[in-house]
Amino acid sequence: MRTSLEVADIFRAEGPGYRAAQAGHLSLAQLKVMSAIERCRTAALGGHVEGCQDCGHQRIAYNSCRNRHCPKCQAAAAQAWLTEREADLLPVGYFHVVFSIPAEIAVIAWQNKTMVYDLLFRAAAETMQTIAADRRHLGARIGITAVLHTWGSALTHHPHIHMIVPGGGLAPGGQRWIAARTAFLLPVRVLSRLFRRLFLTGLAALHAAGRLAFFGEVKGLAEYRFFQRYLAPLRRKNWVVYAKPPFAGPEAVLAYLARYTHRVAISNRRLIAVDEAGITFRYKDYRRDGAARYQTMTLAPAEFIRRFLLHVLPRGFHRIRHYGLFASATRQANIARIRDLLAVPQPVRPEALTGDAAPEPWRCCPCCGGQMVIIEILASSFQPRAPPREPGSTGRWIS
Repeated sequence: MRTSLEVADIFRAEGPGYRAAQAGHLSLAQLKVMSAIERCRTAALGGHVEGCQDCGHQRIAYNSCRNRHCPKCQAAAAQAWLTEREADLLPVGYFHVVFSIPAEIAVIAWQNKTMVYDLLFRAAAETMQTIAADRRHLGARIGITAVLHTWGSALTHHPHIHMIVPGGGLAPGGQRWIAARTAFLLPVRVLSRLFRRLFLTGLAALHAAGRLAFFGEVKGLAEYRFFQRYLAPLRRKNWVVYAKPPFAGPEAVLAYLARYTHRVAISNRRLIAVDEAGITFRYKDYRRDGAARYQTMTLAPAEFIRRFLLHVLPRGFHRIRHYGLFASATRQANIARIRDLLAVPQPVRPEALTGDAAPEPWRCCPCCGGQMVIIEILASSFQPRAPPREPGSTGRWIS
């Protein structure tokens, strides 16, 4: 029986009251996320009954919501994604690079998620590729896997990009591999300055094209001269670009990707308690070092839900992107070329495997280890509500 606390428990208990209090202020995407998390792996979504072929043990498995913001669904999604990426790993050191934007920009990003998050991806990727191509630094074309995170450890709004970058790249013409130094990829100060310039230039272009919206305390930024005045101090501010030393082998790269690619704003394991004081969870205070870095925080249920919903992404927005050598159209050809240059064998990709495979761990009987098979399908009890009809109409839907 499950005993640990889950985000779904909080949403089921406090969600109805929060929706009522915030009626008219929640987006359709946020409402869908709340509904999906509340119903995930419950009878509302249906499921199936499994039985062991050997000992006859039975268990019920309810369907997952598969929403990308659901803490319970991301582990399986991450594992499937990692299986596909494992064959793409190169036998070189990998660097972890982080691009962050100032808090003054985060305010604009929250009201313009699609535009500003997309700009964040483009500016960070262009910065890395431009500096890497410069012969004064690396002089090579690199590959990048980039992941968007929009949260700080305390669920605050803090958009930033995590990148995994191999320690080297292809020389112009693709005839040789240029390796980076063992513990150094690219100068972060140079990266920071170019990233700042590219991002602010792109943001000004979005404003000039009328593609940004401003509400509440920052609605005055809709006026271009006020907007330029707002950005002026940011052109002199140091923007944070952080590069960690390379990982210790491909296994460490996969472990990192497992932690970051499909992470949501808060995992269930960080939740500690729900009581009359509020919702208590663990977080990291990065301003401190050592044991003092690990803290606990208690928030009122409404504030916890509000912070969680800050990080709902726009529909269709891709939070994992690949650039340079890893761009999807040429990824496999580039990786095969690099392996040839490094004189290492080509991997066997999952789709090329044949023959009988061992049953997945979740298909094994917990009693005897035998094979579990589906013996009954449980229908969903949740029926989506159709949009309302126009008053007095018999067939036309309100759009």
